[in-house]
Amino acid sequence: MQATIWHNNRCSNSRGALALLQEAGVEVEVINYLDTPPSPAQLRELLDAMGMPARELLRSKETAYSELGLASKLDDEAALIEAMSQHPALINRPIVRTAKGTALCRPPETVLALIN
Repeated sequence: MQATIWHNNRCSNSRGALALLQEAGVEVEVINYLDTPPSPAQLRELLDAMGMPARELLRSKETAYSELGLASKLDDEAALIEAMSQHPALINRPIVRTAKGTALCRPPETVLALIN
């Protein structure tokens, strides 16, 4: 099995999901999304695959959230997606994609449904 993880090594949830994938013998493509942020089109594709509105992927505790006034734009999908693409720290993590689906893996054990 193969998986792609949009990963932040400083995040315990992201490290945990990656460890579970590796322990299961999954071949993992690791994308450090802070260094290689997804484009707005890629974010839209991930959100659609997860069946999730942009506001549910948004990290509201990040400085950029208040600096960009995103609290007043929670119903503006395009604005939120653009903000996350331009400021990837706003993206909640980890996002994992396998042949079984795509999910925000918080808690990390959520990844097990994508590999079992």
